Amino acid sequence: METPLLEVTDVVKHFPIKSGVVVEHEVGRVRAVDGVSLTLRQGETLGLVGESGCGKSTLCRTILQLTPPSSGSVRFLGEELVGKSRRELRPLRRQMQMIFQDPFASLNPRKRVGQIIGDPMELHGLAGGAELRRRVQDLLDRVGLRPEHYNRFPHEFSGGQRQRIGIARALALRPKLIIADEPVSALDVSVQAQIVNLLRDLQQEFGLSYLFVAHDLGVVRHMSDRVAVMYLGKVVEESPTDGLYGRPIHPYSNALLSAVPIPDPRRNAARERLVLDGDVPSPTNPPEGCRFHTRCPWCTEVCIEQEPALVAHDPGHVAACHHPRNTPE
Repeated sequence: METPLLEVTDVVKHFPIKSGVVVEHEVGRVRAVDGVSLTLRQGETLGLVGESGCGKSTLCRTILQLTPPSSGSVRFLGEELVGKSRRELRPLRRQMQMIFQDPFASLNPRKRVGQIIGDPMELHGLAGGAELRRRVQDLLDRVGLRPEHYNRFPHEFSGGQRQRIGIARALALRPKLIIADEPVSALDVSVQAQIVNLLRDLQQEFGLSYLFVAHDLGVVRHMSDRVAVMYLGKVVEESPTDGLYGRPIHPYSNALLSAVPIPDPRRNAARERLVLDGDVPSPTNPPEGCRFHTRCPWCTEVCIEQEPALVAHDPGHVAACHHPRNTPE
């Protein structure tokens, strides 16, 4: 079988909470990511959805080793990344890039666009001089900007244009994997559509694989081949896109999808909404058993006492729930 592009196995990332003035000591831990496993094949897009604070961004940074994991394994084309030094990771970073959520904070305001996009090529010895300028201007053209933008600063651009600069920077080293951490959430709706279509066109042109993080389930459905749903640091359901949207199994997935508006006003008004009570529990002290049981309308004693394992319900469709929805009796 073909080696997966990315294999994430039981990745954990806990942030210590320390207290003390003279001598600091650990008083707790934020369980941002708590045992996540994912697989991404070459040329595929895996969508990652969940509420704010569930650990999506931390997982993305952990995969790229921007934040070392507390435990677990991250393999890229079969090569283990966890434990490698910065020097050992440097050649691999050419193959893995990231598009950040905030197009205003992710670009250095003191550098011109030509430097922002061209510095990675120069650092890795891919181009220099006139050839570097030509390549940067070609990338600007591919993402929908003009070559004369080469000498401008980030503050001279709109949010959508800045995100295009971020996309060009991610493409500069011709990576195989791009992690897009909510790349359209800070943009206007009309601009979101342009950026999403641009990402799809670039994927076909360059043969890219995406780990695509977003809140908008409509955007995720448009972009993704498979979707993983996270809740409080864990993946609670993973499925091919049509399977998840057509027959969600976990109650949390059902709640997320019931909040997506339907274009037909009559169908939208007639459907039954699943509204969750309460707030997401604190990741410093997650509930025992199923982490969703404090908000689940189908919670029973077993949910409080035992943590459910991911169980296959259809080929490629797994969910972690003691009382799965939309399954044959």
